[in-house]
This record gives sequence, C-alpha cells and structure tokens, in this order.
Amino acid sequence: MTLFAPGTPCWDPGDPAGAGAGAVDPLPAVHGGIDADVAVVGAGLVGLSTAYHLAERQPSLDIVVVDARRPAAGASGRGTGLLGPRVGPPVDRAVRRYGAAVARRMHRASVEAVRRVVDLCDRLGVPCADGEQIVAARSRTGLASLARQAAAYRALDLEVPVLCAADIRRRVDVPYHAGLLHRHTATLDPAALTAALARACVAKGVRLHGGSPLLEVRGGDRQKPQLLFPQGTLRAPKSVLAVNAGVAGLGLPVGTVLGLEVHAVATEPLGHEARALLGHGGLAVIDAVPLAPYFRLTADGRLVVGGGTALCPDGVGARRRAVLRVFAFHRLEQWLRALHPALAGVEVTHRWAGGIAVTADGLPVVGPVRGRPGVWYAGGCNGHGLAMSVAHGSYLAAALLGDADTPEPLPWHRSRAPRLPVSGPARPLLRAHLAALDRTARRAAGPALGPRG
Repeated sequence: MTLFAPGTPCWDPGDPAGAGAGAVDPLPAVHGGIDADVAVVGAGLVGLSTAYHLAERQPSLDIVVVDARRPAAGASGRGTGLLGPRVGPPVDRAVRRYGAAVARRMHRASVEAVRRVVDLCDRLGVPCADGEQIVAARSRTGLASLARQAAAYRALDLEVPVLCAADIRRRVDVPYHAGLLHRHTATLDPAALTAALARACVAKGVRLHGGSPLLEVRGGDRQKPQLLFPQGTLRAPKSVLAVNAGVAGLGLPVGTVLGLEVHAVATEPLGHEARALLGHGGLAVIDAVPLAPYFRLTADGRLVVGGGTALCPDGVGARRRAVLRVFAFHRLEQWLRALHPALAGVEVTHRWAGGIAVTADGLPVVGPVRGRPGVWYAGGCNGHGLAMSVAHGSYLAAALLGDADTPEPLPWHRSRAPRLPVSGPARPLLRAHLAALDRTARRAAGPALGPRG
C-alpha cells in the first residue's frame, strides 16, 4: 500500500481508482456557459438519486449533474455497504430530544428507506444480499446503551427484538453479550449502486460532467443561481448541492457539516468453514459503542471490517495523515485477527479510507439554503448514509417539483445544522472529543483481543 494513498476498496480490485464495479465512462468537464432546468452538484448517491427521481417524475426536465471527480469517487463509493435503519442519534436520545411521535416516525422513515434501496437495486440490477443487522455489545458501556435503546423501542411499539448471547452465537460465532436485531436489512457494493444510478440517469437523458469542482455559488434574492467551476459556469433556476462536507468551502449558511475520515479493511475470500462461522453475506454486526469496529461478509466471502478510528483531516499535513491512516488500518487488522481463531492467518488484501460528514446533533441537513432562492443542500448523514442518501434524493425531487406527495418534513429536513467551533483554538477540543470516543471504542473492542467466551 502506498503510504499517502487512501487505498482501494475491495469492490473492484482491478480498478486502481476504486471507482467500483460497472463504473461509467470518463465524463467531460464543464466548459463555457451551460444552462439547465435543474443543476445537481455531486455524483454520489444523494445527487444521482435526486437526478434519477426528477427524471422519472418529469422526463422533460433538462437535468445536469456535475462532480468534482466522477460518480462514486467520494463517500458513496468508499463505504462498507451496510444497508440498515438509522438516522440521527440513537432512538432513546431521539425520544428525549424530539418526543415519542417524532422518534417513531424517524425510525420508520429509515426502515422505509432501506426497503426502497432494496427495490432500487432490484430495478437497476445491482446485487443486494438480504439479511439482518445486529447492534451488539461486549462491554458495560455497550450493554447500558443497548438497554436504553431496547426500552425506547418497546415504548414506541417498534419491533426490534433483543438477542441474548446464545441468540447471537447461533448466527455468528463471536461472543457478544446481547444485541438488538434489525430484520430486513441488506449488504451491497455501494460503488456498484452509485455507478448503476449514474448509468440510469444517462439513459433518462440526464447530462453528466466530471472533473469540475464547485468553486462558488452566485445569485441572491432576484438572481438565477449561477454555479462557478474552474472552466465554466452552470445556470439553473433550481440547484441541489449534494456535496456533503464539501460545502464548508463555499461560504453558505448551512451550519457546520464536518468532514471526517473513516477506515476499512477486507480479507482475501475466506474458506467455507470460516464463512459459516462468521454468518452469511447479508448479515452485519455493529458494536453499540460509537467508533467500535463492525463487520460483514461480501458476496465472494471476504470479511470487511470498518470503524475503529475517525480522523479529522483538515489542518493535518499529508505525512501525519498518512501515519495516522496506517495506524488506523493496523488497529483494524489486529481486531479482525482476534475476532475468531479462524482468522488468525488470513491475508488482508484491501485497506481504504473514506469520508463521512457529521453534525453536532447527529442529524443530516436537507433543505433550501437561506438567502439563495432555488438552491438546496443535502449532507451530513453521520455515517448512516447508504439508505438515507437515496431517500433524500427522492425527497428533494418531490420538493423541487412541488409535488403534493412530498413527505411531511422530519427534524433533519432543515436549512442548517448547529454551528461547531471547529477551527482555530477550538480544533484541539474537537480532536480531544474524537480521542475520547476512540478510547471508549477501544474498551468496547477489548474482549475481542482477549480470551474467547
């Protein structure tokens, strides 16, 4: 692995750019002046889902999608492919913050988002392994969190069963103490889904451009929005900025959407015996403690492990970032090999980093940008974006067209996130907070590195 490279996901080992299976052809950059009915910046899952649903609802629209690089080059192609319910903070915290009725709707919206992505995969011919997702605990901190969440699910009359250690052991041969079971989840190749959406958009007449980072958004109360790129401009009465943490450099009033780097590793394809011990292709096991490692199997039998460390890369030099990245990969590999004796000698073939965007309250931001009529922003799924990103695209398409069936807004359908003091003297405080989460995750993962129960 090259020291300074972010690595290549296991989805397409032959593609050095990590574009994923079935990547689209190279895209032209934005040159000169371009006009459209709707402009979408960002060819990840949010942006492409927006364009796809717009073209489905109103085929006559002239839609242009522009990406700084290419489809699936960012977070949408570098995730770990866990498709499960979750939006915002844990359910018990959501109840305290927003009330029981809103918390129930939030959970059901995330469950519906999972179902829609499974349907979309079927429609686009993207392989998707149906399964279960277990949020499990092997530490006192994790058990306390699970107990609070289980009580909240019961009070909300939501069907999220509690699993005892034996229940979990029947599914996967790892000694967790307890867990919460989310049924009807899935695992998939996120880059393949993103690339399939890009191809579907092209087939519907959407124009795609790549290699064009957004530099500035111009236009005010009485001016049509104008998007500036290095070699040209794009004008459209309606624009969607699906740029996640990339919004930070645009000076728009959307609050703080902070970019973090997260990490994953994948093994060589495991033998049949090891696969049977670690579940099946559709099963994912996630620790209840934030940042603690989680794992899943791919369709070809590789074990993917993610989590463990989150880095705040802004203001960190390239060499130090590379050193921290190597440390993060090393920790994941240690945890992986200690997960089960069958993994002691397995080869780790892929290591990669990806970006997520987080907010102070754990909720995404999806809404119109204040003071910029016709401009909408979507981002900040806090690491739970695979299902919700596609759902946000559908929501944005309906809202832009003024459809009567636009879903009733939920707490994350808003114009801005809370502000965080993430620059200047306050940056060490942010790093200290991440370090505290990291220490908690280490304690949660500790039993994996000791004797097996």
